[in-house]
Amino acid sequence: MVEAGPDRGSVTGGRMKVALATQDMKTVNAHFNGARHMAIYEVGPDGYSFVEVIQFDAVSDEDGKHSDDGEDRVRAKVKALDGIALLFVKAIGGPAAARVVQSRIHPMKIPNDEPIVDVLDRVQTMLKGNPPPWLRKIMTRDGAGENRLDFLDDEDMAEESL
Repeated sequence: MVEAGPDRGSVTGGRMKVALATQDMKTVNAHFNGARHMAIYEVGPDGYSFVEVIQFDAVSDEDGKHSDDGEDRVRAKVKALDGIALLFVKAIGGPAAARVVQSRIHPMKIPNDEPIVDVLDRVQTMLKGNPPPWLRKIMTRDGAGENRLDFLDDEDMAEESL
């Protein structure tokens, strides 16, 4: 695994870091635990920029069976995503989603393969206009210093899509 870059605060100045689970660096097309790459971008109302790619050697084969080292792989992936506000995946299992949420990262399921640029464009558009309540909550939490809000309630975690 390639270590993440330094100082990746999740939301600063209206910009946020997002991670996209991908096998090909072009499409959000991977299950969280099966992703060989997490493409990291910084997105704001004025655009987005590539930050880095985090690569993983140990991944699941996405067959629904959990190996003995699955918990260690999830822990390593979540740790590598420190400072990320939104995580876009094709799928994520319940235990992995719980770990992600505990780490103050909001997972978003993309039901069908979708080009990374399309996902980034939608996030940018939401940040430009009137972001939905769940996104405003993330932005307030991560940008408000001492006035941070608690992370999303369980009902907010229900399958949301952009």
